[in-house]
Amino acid sequence: MSHPPPEEEPGPADRLEPDHRWDEVAQAAARAFALLPAPADESTSPRPPQRLNTDPDHVQQDLIRLVLTIVELLRQLMERTALHRVDQGDLSEEEEERVGLTLMTLQDRMADLCEQHGLTMADLNLDLGPLGSLLPPRD
Repeated sequence: MSHPPPEEEPGPADRLEPDHRWDEVAQAAARAFALLPAPADESTSPRPPQRLNTDPDHVQQDLIRLVLTIVELLRQLMERTALHRVDQGDLSEEEEERVGLTLMTLQDRMADLCEQHGLTMADLNLDLGPLGSLLPPRD
């Protein structure tokens, strides 16, 4: 003989009137949004937001810019990893020298590629809107 499932006791939200529950949800959302940082004032933005350029003549330049941006991001990540390994003492002096020379050569080559394609290193730093820029500011 099966018994019907026991009725659950109403929780605190169930004891409130339906309209009151929505008020609590709205207040909780308002408190959460108040914790978010205020959006940057667009008048003080260092440069205007970038828009998608659908002009077929710019596709090659945009593709070059995207590829160089990815390469620069990877270069910076490799540089940080190498510096971390140096700080940890994981590399011999010879390895430190070789990594340093390789990173400097790669940085010079990136500058050459940017110049060759009419770009600056600043052009590679994509604006991700509310997330900020893709690359950290250069020293």
